[in-house]
Amino acid sequence: MKRLMWFSVVFGLLLISAVISGCGGGGGGSSPVSSTSGNPSVVTKVYSAVSTTNCPASGYGIPVEVGIDDNGNGFLDPAEVDSTQYVCNGTNGLSALVVTEPSGTICPAGGYKVSVGQDDNANGVLDTSEITSSGYVCNGTNGLNTLVSIVSGTTVTCPYGGLTVTSGLDTNRNGSIDAPGEVVSTNYVCDGAPGSGGITWVDVTGTSAQAVPNAGYLADNASLVTITLPASSSLSIGDLVEVSGVGSGGWKIAQNAGQSVIVKNLYGNSDLVWPAIGVSRNWKAVASSADGTKLVAVESGGQIYTSVDAGVTWTARESNRNWMSVASSSDGVNLAAVEYNGKIYLSVNSGVSWTPYNDPGGNRLWHGVASSADGAKLVAVVNGGQVFTTINSGATWTARDSNRAWYGVASSSDGTKLVAVESWGYIYTSANSGQSWIPRAVDAGRTWNAVASSSDGTKLVAVESGGQIYTSIDSGITWAPHLGIGQWTGVASSADGTALVAVEGNGQIYTSEDSGSSWAAHGITSDWSAVAASSDGMKILAAVTNGLIYTSTIPTSTVGTLGSISGGQYDAIELQYIGNDKFTVLSHEGYLTVQ
Repeated sequence: MKRLMWFSVVFGLLLISAVISGCGGGGGGSSPVSSTSGNPSVVTKVYSAVSTTNCPASGYGIPVEVGIDDNGNGFLDPAEVDSTQYVCNGTNGLSALVVTEPSGTICPAGGYKVSVGQDDNANGVLDTSEITSSGYVCNGTNGLNTLVSIVSGTTVTCPYGGLTVTSGLDTNRNGSIDAPGEVVSTNYVCDGAPGSGGITWVDVTGTSAQAVPNAGYLADNASLVTITLPASSSLSIGDLVEVSGVGSGGWKIAQNAGQSVIVKNLYGNSDLVWPAIGVSRNWKAVASSADGTKLVAVESGGQIYTSVDAGVTWTARESNRNWMSVASSSDGVNLAAVEYNGKIYLSVNSGVSWTPYNDPGGNRLWHGVASSADGAKLVAVVNGGQVFTTINSGATWTARDSNRAWYGVASSSDGTKLVAVESWGYIYTSANSGQSWIPRAVDAGRTWNAVASSSDGTKLVAVESGGQIYTSIDSGITWAPHLGIGQWTGVASSADGTALVAVEGNGQIYTSEDSGSSWAAHGITSDWSAVAASSDGMKILAAVTNGLIYTSTIPTSTVGTLGSISGGQYDAIELQYIGNDKFTVLSHEGYLTVQ
């Protein structure tokens, strides 16, 4: 629930030009109220909620008429109306209400008390117990008027909608607040976050409608009704859009450019499909480009294999070596692979050719490697040795920290934030490209197998052999355990840290769409050794020890305006926005068509 923001102000010797009424009808009456003082005066009329197209989200709002009392009769006659504003009913969770009443003795020349609060009991009335603060706007005698402007909608301050209340002194006497010179203050009364009962339904009797966040649409026509999703710029993570077929014509949800819907929860998509690729090999590690098109896999005692078509075909590269780990730049052009009891090898042409890089110590028991997005900053760890970093694409390397049983390492996209794990010990983090490291006391003496990072290095995930999956949302300062005990061997993260995937030796593939809070098992039971994912978490690459490589794409609608979901009469769907132009299906009824 969002905090209400309101600053109580007493306007001495001023006149209010607009009386504020509540979202949802609080404070409105069947007859107008007015505010007058001096000659001429700015007066207002506030009416009960009416049906209006000026409030497309809810269809209802409070008309507020403003004008100059030219004839001095103390009322705003129709000919004196200069402007009409609408305070729309709230549609997002609980509504923010603003009501007015006579000021009493606080304003000697008359005026109004303005109270604000949130409609906690959803009865459309601002009850006394719901008032969070009050302010007074007093009539004046100095001939200048205080104007109040009311605008409803979503702002940075009110991401779920609300009122922007701007007040100022009408120094040029034109009856409007001229920004910025006449604006005295700008305050916000915010609606609550979406919650149970927060959806407002709109009966669409035409053939099209533009959806807004946290609204439901009844497709009520004998012809097809097209509901266009809200623009991503107007959405907050968690916002809902619902559609239900009432008329015989059915409905279609249209997407904007770049948008798509994850549809694995629809019929036929209850689980992921993992087609096997290649021949059986002793796969040790895999990596993926950001778009999931360019892939690389390394074999212990074998070669490096690359794919430029999302795993459809693979090409053997380099020579037979005890390859242990591999990393990729975001475009899949710059690759790094490490050899156990050998060297670091780099490629600048998507794996076509490789160059060994010798550090002063010669061959080492390399066990993990990670890359920045551009491939310039690399970090590699030695089992029983140190951490090595480079900031010039491998031209020179610097030894960091101490000799430890390092097992895995991950990097933020800029190469600044690093995280490394010991085979039997702690998780270590660095915020300065590996110059210094801090041990993180999840527990001493855990057998960490692998670690992954979001692109900004804030969200981390580490897996333990014979333990649990651990996640952090504060760059490794604190950690939370998830799932039960398992022989976890590999883990990968989407760029935003929301979509995670982990693999288990002699187990299954597990995915999470909520940064590790909940997990779902997929695929066949096998001795999984490694896993990688595209930056959006939608394309997954997994390998089996002495087995095959498997790929999977989480099913979505076609990206952009060509994508859609359609249903018929009595079919329904509930979508939730999860960020990055993506929606997910929370629930559905009937047999739907995905394009």
